Amino acid sequence: MRVAVYRRAHFNAAHRLHNPDWSDEKNRAVFGLCNNPNYHGHNYELEVKVVGEVDPATGYVIDLGLLKDIIKSQIEDRFDHKNLNLDTEEFKNLNPTAEHICYVIWQILRKHLDERYDIFVRLYETPRNFVEYPAE
Repeated sequence: MRVAVYRRAHFNAAHRLHNPDWSDEKNRAVFGLCNNPNYHGHNYELEVKVVGEVDPATGYVIDLGLLKDIIKSQIEDRFDHKNLNLDTEEFKNLNPTAEHICYVIWQILRKHLDERYDIFVRLYETPRNFVEYPAE
């Protein structure tokens, strides 16, 4: 029996959307206010979906306490109250768009969760704007 389980988390982070190969004018035209040289922040809401077979011995797909701990140690502790452009290795050379942040989170979680699980990450940048990887 395959079942999906979900865990929600959140973190607050600042970023600036900027392509160093473009002029200041082009960056402002493409990224608008998100190109502010002094950065801006979001209260990111994260939703992690793990799909797998229910273990007949435990009745779990995955121990949600374990999933909570992995998200806390690998995502929240890494990104919360950070300037993504300046304070994280993942975004030193990668534009921290919601799409990129979502994919980076998926990559991190993939390394820490058993391959038997299918993992999906949904990241809300605002209550109205969100991205998901992989796309279903």
